[in-house]
Amino acid sequence: MPSSCARVLAVLIVAVTLGAVGAAHAAGDAERGKELSYTCLGCHGIENYKNVYPTYSVPELVGQHPEYLVAALKEYRSGERSHGTMHVQAASLSDQDIEDIALYFAGAVLKPTTSTVGTPPPKVAQLCVSCHGKDGVGITGDYPTLSGQHADYLAQALTEYQKGDRKNAVMPSFMTGVSAAEIQEIAEYYARQGPPLRTEPRRATILSAQ
Repeated sequence: MPSSCARVLAVLIVAVTLGAVGAAHAAGDAERGKELSYTCLGCHGIENYKNVYPTYSVPELVGQHPEYLVAALKEYRSGERSHGTMHVQAASLSDQDIEDIALYFAGAVLKPTTSTVGTPPPKVAQLCVSCHGKDGVGITGDYPTLSGQHADYLAQALTEYQKGDRKNAVMPSFMTGVSAAEIQEIAEYYARQGPPLRTEPRRATILSAQ
């Protein structure tokens, strides 16, 4: 079987599997998630806030699929995604906490558009469209939306999948043989697309004299 066909088959198998469990992530309490997310906004509530090392923009979360956010937080909690700060934060959360936070950050989930900005690079058409669409809006809740996400974050994530720092049933095989220049092209293309993901503004702390 040609490698491209094998990859598409792998995507279909994973999509069916994830679809079966995705419904379990639909429930959540966004209001409770808003309260729980206070510490998250220390990084994710500041426009263009940077991870210290390696240096890249922390991801924008508003408009993302809640199912994907649930999966990501659980992967940080288990160590399937390698990030010290995120592991510590997620390790303190229960499954219900994660569901609530994900629903709060998701807000109004973005819908696919009928047009794109620019011409997709060859690797986008070859590897990405089947899951993320030409405009970067994930085709199901289990596939992340990429449109308008920070390009440097997308490049970092793709590199981590390629190096195995993020565990995933499909992504490592897709990233085999993809060059650093091609990763950058993919990241910059999806960062230009709309509707864009957004940053949830950090709530102001009101101090009063006692």
